[in-house]
Amino acid sequence: MLLLQFTDTHLLGTPGVEVRGVATDVTLVRCLAHARQQHPAPRALLLTGDLVQDDRGGYARVRQNFAGAGVPVHCLPGNHDSPVELRADLAGPPFVHELANRYDGWLVLMLDSTVAGANHGNLAAAEIASLDQALTQNADAYALVCLHHHPVPHGSPWLDALMLDNPGELFAVLARHPRVRGLLWGHVHQALDGVRGRMRLMGTPSTCMQFEPDAEEFKVDSRPPAYRWLELGDDGSLETGIEWVAVDD
Repeated sequence: MLLLQFTDTHLLGTPGVEVRGVATDVTLVRCLAHARQQHPAPRALLLTGDLVQDDRGGYARVRQNFAGAGVPVHCLPGNHDSPVELRADLAGPPFVHELANRYDGWLVLMLDSTVAGANHGNLAAAEIASLDQALTQNADAYALVCLHHHPVPHGSPWLDALMLDNPGELFAVLARHPRVRGLLWGHVHQALDGVRGRMRLMGTPSTCMQFEPDAEEFKVDSRPPAYRWLELGDDGSLETGIEWVAVDD
């Protein structure tokens, strides 16, 4: 089963307006065009937060770009989103806002890690409980868990100050469920691929600009826009890769 992740699109209501020198709507269109050519038959799409840049008008642009996807588009809010506005403006197909989503032998879980008025993340007690319950009720399924904020450090002090502030609670739940095979996030505007026991750990670059890895202070990187593909196997295997998309040709 093929899934595609697009994260940190940072769209604005007015086309062509730039965020830190990048026309975010243009870079998203290029990423989507690349995905249609290279990965034409996904089962679902994952949008893992910061869909807009603090601009409610950007959700109309999200709808415009993804309405014709032809597959479910699972959405999470990030620290630049309003969860209420996101769910209201992206109501109805193809957009999906459920926490637990079953696809044959896989369970895709979408966790809201946003904190109102803050840039760091937290998984509320109710969200943690819902995660545990969904995994328990689908104990026969392999699981991919998605959220916006990174639950492990990326090596940049300024960025890691904005990570999930209760990762221990998350990992305690995941440790009780041996069929969890992947943990996936956005927020970081850079790539991370690691392993924790049986789980793949995956941080994904943005469809617009990237942050320089291991930087002491905030700095924009020169790497191009990107998205991630994930191939989930019937045997619980998880293959993944990042597609870097040129925008200057």
